[in-house]
Amino acid sequence: MDRLQTATHYLQSALRFMAGLLFLQHGMSKFFNFPHTQYSGTPLMSLDGAAGAIELVCGLLITLGLLTRPAAFLASGTMAFAYFIAHAPQSFFPIVNGGDEAILYCFVFLYLAAAAVVRSASTGYFVRVPDRYRKAGLAPAHKPV
Repeated sequence: MDRLQTATHYLQSALRFMAGLLFLQHGMSKFFNFPHTQYSGTPLMSLDGAAGAIELVCGLLITLGLLTRPAAFLASGTMAFAYFIAHAPQSFFPIVNGGDEAILYCFVFLYLAAAAVVRSASTGYFVRVPDRYRKAGLAPAHKPV
């Protein structure tokens, strides 16, 4: 159990990094046509364009570990909005309406926004969690390395 507990921060970092890269890919596809998809060439001044801008900026920030919490919170809300606007009206079941990816992104980003310690890829150090969060039980009792 202790080994899993010590690996938690590294696994959380891997989740953050991969989720950020995958999310970034959607924004890259919409604005830079890489990789080319059906959404390539989306105009910026549209609902899909606004989503693409959020995917691009938040995906980059989450991948780099910069402003992870606010970026993940915004990304989570964007995916919840996308699900209810684009997918839910088609069918109740996510596998039928194609919204399972949006739901998964929503909850992964919500977890990252709420997580107490985030390892930054840019610095390689743990972000300091204020002691008031530890005393309130909102962060791990041990201090990160």
